[in-house]
Amino acid sequence: MFILDLILSLWRSLAGLVWFSNQNFPKSLSVYIRSNDGKKLSVDLDPKWDIKSVKEIVGPKLGLEAEEIKIILAGKELDDSTIIEEIDLGEQSTVYCVPLDHKGKTKQKSVNKILVNLPEEEVITFHVACSHCHGIKHGKLRVRCAECKSGAITVDRDPASWSDVLNPSLISGHCEEQGCAAGPVAWCEFYFRCKEHVSADDIAIPLPLIHANLRSIPCLACNDVRDPVVVFECSDRHTICLECFGRYASIRLRERSFVFSRQYGYTLACPAGCEGSFITEPHHFRILLQTEYELYQRFAAEECVLQGGGVLCPRPGCGAGIFPDDDCNRVACQCGYVFCKRCLEGFHIGECGERDSAAEGGTSGGYSVDPARAAQARWDEASKRTIKVSTKPCPKCRIPTERDGGCMHMLCARCTFEWCWVCQTEWTRDCMGSHWFG
Repeated sequence: MFILDLILSLWRSLAGLVWFSNQNFPKSLSVYIRSNDGKKLSVDLDPKWDIKSVKEIVGPKLGLEAEEIKIILAGKELDDSTIIEEIDLGEQSTVYCVPLDHKGKTKQKSVNKILVNLPEEEVITFHVACSHCHGIKHGKLRVRCAECKSGAITVDRDPASWSDVLNPSLISGHCEEQGCAAGPVAWCEFYFRCKEHVSADDIAIPLPLIHANLRSIPCLACNDVRDPVVVFECSDRHTICLECFGRYASIRLRERSFVFSRQYGYTLACPAGCEGSFITEPHHFRILLQTEYELYQRFAAEECVLQGGGVLCPRPGCGAGIFPDDDCNRVACQCGYVFCKRCLEGFHIGECGERDSAAEGGTSGGYSVDPARAAQARWDEASKRTIKVSTKPCPKCRIPTERDGGCMHMLCARCTFEWCWVCQTEWTRDCMGSHWFG
């Protein structure tokens, strides 16, 4: 009898578990509802609900009837029949709820895609550089009033190109925020957020060169058709997949062969060498590993100092950028090292390469030192002799450079100056013709 009761009890428990697992409990989506008078509510929504259901929940909390309000997301008034899961509404997103103005405006669904020089049936998604995620991610487009920075604004027209998105004051809108200095007619300001994490404060950087490969263009490096791709702004619009682009940037970084442009900074051009193809937004190099990207930033800062007439502290472990006085060769770094601006060695009196005779040694207090023995007892002297014999200084930045085979065409690893090992001057076509290989 005891065994029978135990079996019946287990059967009832299993039946209850089966019933519980078959129930379709709604998944909750937590979002913020912000009104145009500064009120902010946190509500949990079922992604299967429509906007009309949202109004019926939010309206009473704001002291309004559901028929008297409208819901705005990304510059668009959402239609009552719009289902929440059909729009780009992520966890802890913010939507705006404002009183209806009864002006008979056409309601439109929010979209997170724009046309960028493509046929009308083709759209592309956004890619952004996210400082929080440390990489290139999918992004979502948002819009706010350029005056009061409120998202309670409806756009008068959709953005049709990257120019509309990146340049302010091109698209007008209707701002619903109370007290906005711009009044009802305002300019729209577009911005981006990363889709992969929730933060109301992080604004991601748009990467306009990254496109969905809707035209199935093969990569210029691997010849595979991949998605997405980087499309350079050269006349031929050369296309490279993200994997090859990352490898291209990594190799150029290790070679320190990025190009410094006063207009665009430390950047790269199209791998095919096309003119006018510089990457104008350096955040595209977020495709590098975090350690590589930090190295890229360091190289960019150093190159900016050198191109601006500054010098880098030669002390190992320092490398600080300094802009010394034009009329003085003595440079004192914040690390305490004092060096010559011209030869980047320890500060000295006289021309570079000469020593002050008073500093070479001598007698003091009756104690004499044999100069020959003193020369042999110098710990670093052997290294200095090796450097002097086996290297030549870069004609531009004076860093000792060793030639380990190959031709006479040298590329400085510090300042990227191209020079001739034989002439020790800038590399020319005469050097190429006379002694390229020795």
